[in-house]
Amino acid sequence: MTTLSEKRPTTGTGRAPASPEVRVDVPALEEVLLGRWAHVRRSAREFLADPRLHRVEGLPMAEHRERVLEQLRILAAEGDVLRAFPTALGGADDHGGSLARFEEVIAADPSLQIKAGVQWGLFASAILHLGTAEHHERLLPRAMSVEVPGAFAMTETGHGSDVASIATTATYDAQTQEFEIHTPFRGAWKEYLGNAAIHGTAAVVFAQLITQVPGGPRVNHGVHAFYVPIRDEATNEFLPGVGGEDDGLKGGLNGIDNGRLHFTHVRVPRTNLLNRYGDVAPDGTYSSPIASPGRRFFTMLSTLVQGRVSLDGAAVNVSKLAMIIAITYANERRQFAGPSPADEVVLLDYAEHQRRLLPLLAQTYAGAFAHERLLETFDGVFSGREDSDEDRENLETIAAALKTASTWHALSALQGAREACGGAGFMAENRLTSLRADMDVYVTFEGDNTVLLQLVAKRLLADHAKEFKDLDAGTVARYVAGRAADAALHRTPLLRVVQTLADGGDARRSAGQLRETSTQRELLTDRVETMVAEVAEALRPAMKAPKDEAARRFNEHQHALIECARAHADLLQWEAFTAGLEKVEDPGTRQVLTWLRDLFGLVTIERNLAWYLIHGRLSAGRARTVTSYVDRLLARLRPHAQDLVDAFGYGPELVRAPIASGAEAVRQEEAREHYRRLRASGDLPIPEKNVKPTGTAAGVPSSAVAPAAPNPT
Repeated sequence: MTTLSEKRPTTGTGRAPASPEVRVDVPALEEVLLGRWAHVRRSAREFLADPRLHRVEGLPMAEHRERVLEQLRILAAEGDVLRAFPTALGGADDHGGSLARFEEVIAADPSLQIKAGVQWGLFASAILHLGTAEHHERLLPRAMSVEVPGAFAMTETGHGSDVASIATTATYDAQTQEFEIHTPFRGAWKEYLGNAAIHGTAAVVFAQLITQVPGGPRVNHGVHAFYVPIRDEATNEFLPGVGGEDDGLKGGLNGIDNGRLHFTHVRVPRTNLLNRYGDVAPDGTYSSPIASPGRRFFTMLSTLVQGRVSLDGAAVNVSKLAMIIAITYANERRQFAGPSPADEVVLLDYAEHQRRLLPLLAQTYAGAFAHERLLETFDGVFSGREDSDEDRENLETIAAALKTASTWHALSALQGAREACGGAGFMAENRLTSLRADMDVYVTFEGDNTVLLQLVAKRLLADHAKEFKDLDAGTVARYVAGRAADAALHRTPLLRVVQTLADGGDARRSAGQLRETSTQRELLTDRVETMVAEVAEALRPAMKAPKDEAARRFNEHQHALIECARAHADLLQWEAFTAGLEKVEDPGTRQVLTWLRDLFGLVTIERNLAWYLIHGRLSAGRARTVTSYVDRLLARLRPHAQDLVDAFGYGPELVRAPIASGAEAVRQEEAREHYRRLRASGDLPIPEKNVKPTGTAAGVPSSAVAPAAPNPT
């Protein structure tokens, strides 16, 4: 596949010259960024260059939906989309490669990526991971081929992220050996389901499993998954007891037929319970390989973590596209006169334009390196190589942290790119507005970002508590005293005085400290550890308090918990970026990436300067130096900006934005040539401000100025 840098005209571009000793090896960097599954990603991009798979901007919703369904069938027939499924079922047992390929689909159309995710990543994967061999043989082939388009019916109108509290029930009837699926009230309707409005003929429905053995009580065994046919495959009409509505026009992703489903005493066979983690015998006896209901619930949901992992990767890819479009345009578009009277200034030469875009580029790189680490962790767990309970818990936590960071960043990157491209960025043909609309919901599905951060924070608190589990009271007391002494040290002027004396008032010394990897790591790590310790100390009384008091305390510190998790996500991305530098062999490329990593780290610190000053981690001098050194890094990175986005490896067939195609460079060169000809011919009009009141143009001999007309009087 041809890259943008190979097709873009070079004449008239505003790329600033790089210093001869520091250059980016673009092909080598592209290989690093493509990561472990480079061959899979390249194959996917070549396939997705097919115009049949591309979004048509402005297509009416009904046509967009049918186009995406047809595209889904193209993927099923030609797109190598079954890599995650077992070899025996026609897959490749390649879990990491499957997601790497799937994440690339977003460049063709986000609606197609999510439609594919619903079909194979949710509906078919639920059958695979929650079902047993009988389900695989009976149900999976038609789900994998899209002969049965399927919905994933988990979310309810009244319970979004709180899956454990959903109200739909599945009550077992031992006489008929059937489950009765029922939504008891309007808030229990299944909501926002892809494939539910029109195309789906079956659904995996999550419901509270209720059984009753003869003579015993009715028992709720918690949330389980059931395979439920919802439409007649011949007529596409709802089956008896099944109903629903079309969600209609949404803020984005309108190629997906999202809808609502409800069930009125719908009966399905006992064998339609996906029973890997919980089964019901013909007489109604419940059994599970996992005794704890809570542990069973989280084990079931953890098998579906691939949704969050893939959203992280897709969001990073969209951020890459945004940066390609905005930085390419900024390197070609000229605006306002500069030092040269003959040329206007290239947008990316303006310091504020660099401030708008290059930190976004740095975070995109950080997200890319972090996602590659996450994908390798995911592959280790799902391949079975590293599949302990702790491995799965780590995967859940990291996926939650990175999904929030990357999806929020994608919205910031798209908005920043849109504004940096002015009116051109607002044109639908340049994709930034439609991508922004489609990405909006990524921050709330597969787990609302704020709720996910609470999950991350709880894990941080749990890990913090483990440090004290086997310690005696004296050791804990000494630790608490040590933390108090540490806080006292940082909150007095002493440490700041030490920093000031060490820097000697020299901004270069301050900058030298800040650019050290060890300094950045210490600042980012210390913020996480201190915040976790402070929240843990504040919540400690809640451990022995009555339930209502414990809930009050937790709610009181909820924002602090969220901020802990955000800081942890920043650290994860910075560490991944730092580790990624070790994969770069070319010295010049590594130097440029080190500057970019420093930019990410220092902008993160700059964003939280108030915390560092309040907690005494930075002196005022070093705090001022953060911003000045960020500005210095922007100037260093400016000559390499185009190489850094070219290394993402997306060709024009996937970027598909006219302002990033080289057309702007051609227009700019045409304009410059026009004025060159006028100047050469002497026909360029003189600006009014250069004409003296007497009629003599500034700098022009009086003999060359036409005499004034005689006074008629």
